[in-house]
Amino acid sequence: MTIDAYTLLAYALVWTIFYFFLSHYIAELSRKRWTTWVESEESDETLMNALEVIVNEIEDRMHDKLQDFQSSFFGSLGAASKKLDDATGQSTIKALTRDNPMMGFVAEYMMKRGNLGALVGQNSPEKGVKQSQNNTKQGMK
Repeated sequence: MTIDAYTLLAYALVWTIFYFFLSHYIAELSRKRWTTWVESEESDETLMNALEVIVNEIEDRMHDKLQDFQSSFFGSLGAASKKLDDATGQSTIKALTRDNPMMGFVAEYMMKRGNLGALVGQNSPEKGVKQSQNNTKQGMK
């Protein structure tokens, strides 16, 4: 039995169309069945068990990143505070006046009085702004 080229082409075309519709039909049934199962209450526990590993990994990574951020943030604050103390000489004054609290109080008062308190950060920003506005007004008169 011989099959001519046209018959073979017709068979191939029919099988291609059949396979195309069959695969789409099966895919649609599968999608509907999956969607129905996911929306049902019986899938909740199964999905939570499956996703528990992922959620734990995300929590661990976020915890590690938060710890890294905290250590770098507070480390940089400590370094900046030490640089500021060194720049204003406050660390030296604190070391020298450690045994005599009254001398420390006087030294701190002198630093504030000499406008070094703005460098230390003990004056509020509002006072600094008000003082600069008053100085500009006096200069205009």
